[in-house]
Amino acid sequence: MIKRTTRLNLLLVLGLSLVLAVLGLSACSDDADIDASPPAEEATTRIITDALGREVEIPVTVESIITLGSGAPRLAAYLDVVDMLVGAEEYNTEDVVVRRDYNPVHIETFRELPLVGTGGGSGDNNGFPEEIILVSPDVIIAGFDWEAADELQAQTNIPVVSVRHQTGLAHESFAVALHTFAEVVDELERAWELLAYIEDLKADLDGRTRDIDDADKPSVYAGAVTWNGRRGFGGTYSDFGPLVAVNALNVADDADIDGFFEADFEAILVWDPDVIFLDPGNMDLVNDEYRANPGYFDSLRAVQEGRVYTMPAFNFSGTNITYALINAYYAGIVLYPEEFSDIDIEDKAEEILITFLGENTFEIMREDGLFYGKLSIGE
Repeated sequence: MIKRTTRLNLLLVLGLSLVLAVLGLSACSDDADIDASPPAEEATTRIITDALGREVEIPVTVESIITLGSGAPRLAAYLDVVDMLVGAEEYNTEDVVVRRDYNPVHIETFRELPLVGTGGGSGDNNGFPEEIILVSPDVIIAGFDWEAADELQAQTNIPVVSVRHQTGLAHESFAVALHTFAEVVDELERAWELLAYIEDLKADLDGRTRDIDDADKPSVYAGAVTWNGRRGFGGTYSDFGPLVAVNALNVADDADIDGFFEADFEAILVWDPDVIFLDPGNMDLVNDEYRANPGYFDSLRAVQEGRVYTMPAFNFSGTNITYALINAYYAGIVLYPEEFSDIDIEDKAEEILITFLGENTFEIMREDGLFYGKLSIGE
């Protein structure tokens, strides 16, 4: 009997041990769940590479910005994020400056904002650090060079993203800058739409003109171009964007000088272009030159034949892509009337301006002297 009882007790103990073991395993499992490391917190910052190749840590979500320096305010307008600005530069709040395509559309918004910089296109640091700290943007987006961007970032402890890019008709660096800006403010779709639109227009311009034999093309000179300030008749440009876009015969390309240069008047006389384009905003300078030497200008074939036309400046504190594209279509109309017979410059300008700026400012341009038509030198 004692043996039976002992055996029974042993079985009970073993059974109880088994139950406890199972419960223990379950408890361990529950404890494991409880003691497991908590999921990692969501990141609050991200790293982007700006247009200069600098790696900049910015918030995951950017709600407020300021734009400084060459090109940055314009990109904000093109991406339609001016409402994100919490500060403005002085030069965007003064008189309406039509030579900056975005200024007439957004000047009232700029005037309502605190001043956080002077403005300008040198690439230097033109910000007001104390005022920037007061408005406390999430990110500063600037057309600065590397040193200036680092300097302002150190002064404010606010991330500075550079969108500095070269001037010209949608240079490759423009696409990088626009994409960089869009990445910061979460407007990549808008950026891709604009870049695709630019490529469509450039393809259209090229398609209309690339098969025209050079022998059938008039030679062209673009003078009085604006480059780091206003220029007289000799101010010109090789690889001039609007002329390149329509495969024109730019006589300035013969000088074997890259970009802007001051052409020698005698060289222009030798080139004797069939067509001359001039910036109407600089005609006072050209007319002064005419009065000093009327015989020179009257000896040019384009002047004699009345083939002098306007080409409004498109570089002003960066490149107005809108004006550059309109200029390209106007050049096409003048140089190849048959190939561009379906293009009305006013209608095309309206399309381009609304696409980039949301408003048609063509009449404002015309009223301020940036018009398309013939010119008479000396009047």
